[in-house]
Amino acid sequence: MVDVLALVEARLRTALGEPDARAAVTFLGTDRIEVLRFRQDDIVRYATLGMSAQPMSDPTAVLADPVQGPRAELVLSVRGGLADTDKALRPLAVLAASPQVEGVIVAPGASLDIGEPLWPGAPFSSVLVAEPGGLVEDLELDEPLDPVRFLPLLPMTPNEAAWKRVHGAQALQERWLTNGTDLRDPSRRSVPLD
Repeated sequence: MVDVLALVEARLRTALGEPDARAAVTFLGTDRIEVLRFRQDDIVRYATLGMSAQPMSDPTAVLADPVQGPRAELVLSVRGGLADTDKALRPLAVLAASPQVEGVIVAPGASLDIGEPLWPGAPFSSVLVAEPGGLVEDLELDEPLDPVRFLPLLPMTPNEAAWKRVHGAQALQERWLTNGTDLRDPSRRSVPLD
């Protein structure tokens, strides 16, 4: 069987450079999840490593398919030095473990809620899962395995998350774009929603 995580880490290194830090978290009954930190100029990126070891499976399925199903890792990008964003490592690992723990399929357009600030003092407790393929290209695996998709996470304020539930992910992203919102600003305010 192919070592998916070795290939995933190689893809992350190719796209983002060498990680300057890594942390690992293991939750009861789950595989180990690592979070790698990459720095590029004033941008800090955090990428999970471990979520793609198993395919995500339909929560209504009686048995999880050990081979086929979507695979993904999560990537969060923020401006460095403006907040203690390294404390986001554990919340990111929690999100990456959610397919194993809660039996959910993480896909673009989904909201993921931590239930607490992403890092101390953060105005965000949830994220919007964005479309993959921009920063880190999908990693094709040998058949019959699905490719690994690298899903960007866009932090949302509670007001934005509530607005997104009513109007949808596309409408929120258009609102951010129209207002020139810097989604990498770790202390940004909510976009105007009226």
